[in-house]
Amino acid sequence: MTTAATAPAVADRPVRDPDPERNAAYWARIDAIVAAAPELSTAQRIKLRGIFQQADRQEAAA
Repeated sequence: MTTAATAPAVADRPVRDPDPERNAAYWARIDAIVAAAPELSTAQRIKLRGIFQQADRQEAAA
């Protein structure tokens, strides 16, 4: 049994361009931007967690 070589991909990433090369280049740029970003502080993580939890509660109440 042989397996085809596949490029590492992140599941559930939307296709941003129908051309596979341009789509891969787009996601490569996104990955580079994310890799260059500084780590979040604990305070930033707490604030973001609260924002997302608040949004979930508001959506559930609607």
